[in-house]
Amino acid sequence: MATCEVCGNQYGMTFEVHAQGAVHVFDCFACAIHRMAPICEHCRVQIIGQGVEVEGHWFCGAHCARAEGKVGIVDKV
Repeated sequence: MATCEVCGNQYGMTFEVHAQGAVHVFDCFACAIHRMAPICEHCRVQIIGQGVEVEGHWFCGAHCARAEGKVGIVDKV
């Protein structure tokens, strides 16, 4: 049994996420999202969907990017 790195639960069905050269172990998607999801630099929400990356900064959408002074950013629909 492995241990979730977020909540510490020892669970027989943990899973690994390999990202940027590191291996993370979680017992559920909620813990994975808590640890891995970027945070919008304007409204501070966890970005679970696509989000918008502008010049190395993450936003939940174009509205928040524009609110931070980024120009020419539009949501893809």
